[in-house]
Amino acid sequence: MEKIIFFGLAIPILAFVLYLGGTAIMKGFEAKRENKSNESLEDQDHEDNLSDNNDKLTDELNKLNQLLKDGVLTEEEFKKAKKKILDN
Repeated sequence: MEKIIFFGLAIPILAFVLYLGGTAIMKGFEAKRENKSNESLEDQDHEDNLSDNNDKLTDELNKLNQLLKDGVLTEEEFKKAKKKILDN
């Protein structure tokens, strides 16, 4: 009789604990998957921003070089402007 009462209480409690553990694990996997997709979107945005910055930097340096070639800037002015652009 004691065994029936024990198993009648222990098995449902054990099943409930396993259910709670399983749902917690599945929620953790789902959150990890969402974080991964968010990180990949952020990485893609970051790469786009870097390429935009590189394009702007290249354009500015090309303009400076053209001004140097046209004689508008001296070599010293060109070096100062180039250093200023590269430092930013």
